[in-house]
Amino acid sequence: MLTISQLASYAGVTVRAVRHYHAKVLLPEPERDHSGYRRYAARDVVDLVKIRTLAEAGVPLAQVRELLAADEEEFRVAVADIDRRLRAEIRARQRHRERIAQLAAGDSLALPPEAVAYLARMRELGLSELVVEGERDAWILVAARLPEHMPFYMAQKQQQLDDPATVQLYRDLGEIVHWAPDDPRVVEVVDRVVSTLEAIDPVEWERQAEEAMPDELVELLDAVFLDMVPIAPRMLELLEERGWTGWTRNERLPDRQRT
Repeated sequence: MLTISQLASYAGVTVRAVRHYHAKVLLPEPERDHSGYRRYAARDVVDLVKIRTLAEAGVPLAQVRELLAADEEEFRVAVADIDRRLRAEIRARQRHRERIAQLAAGDSLALPPEAVAYLARMRELGLSELVVEGERDAWILVAARLPEHMPFYMAQKQQQLDDPATVQLYRDLGEIVHWAPDDPRVVEVVDRVVSTLEAIDPVEWERQAEEAMPDELVELLDAVFLDMVPIAPRMLELLEERGWTGWTRNERLPDRQRT
């Protein structure tokens, strides 16, 4: 006959677990002997191992109670069902592991080749990794929503990287994240952004309008910018003072439209 400590040791559980199973009426609690101890038999060890195994497999304790009371055939069928569920969970977890491994593999996980090439060029130009990562996260959102538009967007972004003024703006963004909202350099950067916008050919504006992103995507991308750049609200305020609105989708305010 075994004490509760010996029973727990044989079954690979804690004494507290044994008492918990007693409370849940999964394992019968024997009467105390003349010495005041509860004594357990080999059958109790077998039952406790079954309880532990089923519980560790994620079987709810209420179902464990049913299985312990089942006959041999019912138990076999139920265990087979549990095994199928566990194998399905294992396959799902394996897919999750593969996904995580891909996440660590670089930019190519959720982006098309042209976007990966664009990010690689940003790095070749020596732009801040913070800026590159911000661009990557933004384009992951776009690629998920508008995959068919990515070739156009990436051709446009590659063309922008040919412009030294645009590259300098990207360099500034890498520094801006550390600036205070009242930093006087913010005004100078916004003025250069406006100059770049003013220089865009009207035909190009029309092309961009044809490939316009949905409003909800624009709002999401603007949120990425606002999260990444602490002084973004100040920059948007200065842009509006100069007749422009938006960051992802730059638009002239109605009273400042070109004639």
